[in-house]
Amino acid sequence: MARIAFILLVHKDPKGVIDQARRLTAAGDYAVIHFDRRSPAEMFDEIREALGDHPGVAFAPRRHKCGWGEWSLVAATLEALREAERVFPHATHFYMLSGDCMPIKSAEYAREFLDSQDCDFIESFDFFASDWIKTGIKEERLIYRHYFNERNNKRLFYGSMSLQKRLGLAREVPKDLRIMIGSQWWCLRRQTVEAVLELIRQRPEIPRFFSTTWIPDETFFQTLVAHVVPKTQIRSRTLTFLIFSDYGMPVTFYNDHYDLLLRQDYLFARKISPEALELRARLGALWQTRGLDFPIAAEGRRLFAFLTGRGRIGRRFAPRFWEADGSLGRQRSVHVIVAKKWHVAKRLTDAIRRNTEIPAVDYIFNELQANLPEMGGVASSVGKRERHRRALVKLLFDQFGTDRLVFCADPSAVSLIKDFDDDRSETRVLFIETGLDDDYVRGHMGRVGLVSSDAPDDVVERLLPVVRNDLDHEADRLREAGLANLFTLSSDADEDRNTVALANFLGLTEDRARELARTPHLFAD
Repeated sequence: MARIAFILLVHKDPKGVIDQARRLTAAGDYAVIHFDRRSPAEMFDEIREALGDHPGVAFAPRRHKCGWGEWSLVAATLEALREAERVFPHATHFYMLSGDCMPIKSAEYAREFLDSQDCDFIESFDFFASDWIKTGIKEERLIYRHYFNERNNKRLFYGSMSLQKRLGLAREVPKDLRIMIGSQWWCLRRQTVEAVLELIRQRPEIPRFFSTTWIPDETFFQTLVAHVVPKTQIRSRTLTFLIFSDYGMPVTFYNDHYDLLLRQDYLFARKISPEALELRARLGALWQTRGLDFPIAAEGRRLFAFLTGRGRIGRRFAPRFWEADGSLGRQRSVHVIVAKKWHVAKRLTDAIRRNTEIPAVDYIFNELQANLPEMGGVASSVGKRERHRRALVKLLFDQFGTDRLVFCADPSAVSLIKDFDDDRSETRVLFIETGLDDDYVRGHMGRVGLVSSDAPDDVVERLLPVVRNDLDHEADRLREAGLANLFTLSSDADEDRNTVALANFLGLTEDRARELARTPHLFAD
């Protein structure tokens, strides 16, 4: 059965560290603590006094002053890892944690999971080929020697790098190593740890190289594990659940996140707020629980992206800048049908094609197949169409040989609709109001990837009011957008009102508009 030696890198909150170590070892596992030498000595003394005689706890024999992005973090990890391998011979796995991490599964579940997976869990992406590094320097992390901390000494950090560039002091990466990159939070098997430690014992030039790279905790273990372990035995993921904001900062979890955390496909989570005492207590007790099932929904990151990707005004799809592609021309008219239920809008465009001479296409900015004529490369992807929205519509005018065009848009795309409304051409918008019952909202959550098909019912029910509120807000934003010509077609309105709306929207006679209003099953689901 799996037994875990936890590698704890900590620098604060001695009482929390003591509680964490006792909690993790209470189920028969182990913990090795490295306490940052930058922190007050009395903090470490408190931890040592409380845990010094604990049979399941050991301490890194040498403490380092740790700094973000520095080799000191790797050196501290290696000190604790060597001690764990030496002192705890029965440990089968070594799991990297910080003081902000808490279990979100039981020890029983974790052991069964690790026993069923004969592999190492560590993010391992090609340093040069992947896009893991989103901003900042990339190759320069490796080929130049970094003796200064970018956060504390920006002038010296970049000055040193600039000087090395001018002097041609770029160095080569060790030839037989394929540099990999990933999260510093990993879980490795004993044989992997032994192989890594033996490799650096035999080849001291490897740690010497990494010791002057920048942010080596994202490359050192990731590279060496991939060097000593077959690719088939590496799962390029972490077992610690963490989310980063758009600003690159880790998201903090609070008391009301307990149920959410337990549903994620991970064993631990970070960062747990120090103020979330109730959450810490519940998660702490969870580790020793037995016989508990954990239904996995794994919706955490999707939900976070959904709830936070709402732009500056606090909602999704905030206004964005797109290239203008020039005006469509004053003589042209754009008719935009806006409907959340796409099948309703498509029934209307089909009726317009059959009963009028006005060209009508469907959701050209959402779907590849949208009743478009053959247009060449400009229509090859939805993203390309949206980037060149006016160019696309100009081409459609030319293709159809007309100055009028109908197309469909989702209510979420207010910025796109507003972009056309701001053009010198005439833009008319028809908003189709339809009821959105619970079944539709559930289906919508699945279509946008917010929940999986096997998500627990309680998760779906909890999200229903959130998503419904979001859909209602999309409609409100459209009404409040100040559109010059906005008309409404409603499933609750009578035929006469809908006829007037269609006549004004398309510039049709009352008889032609009534024909469209009578489209069979127009609002049916």
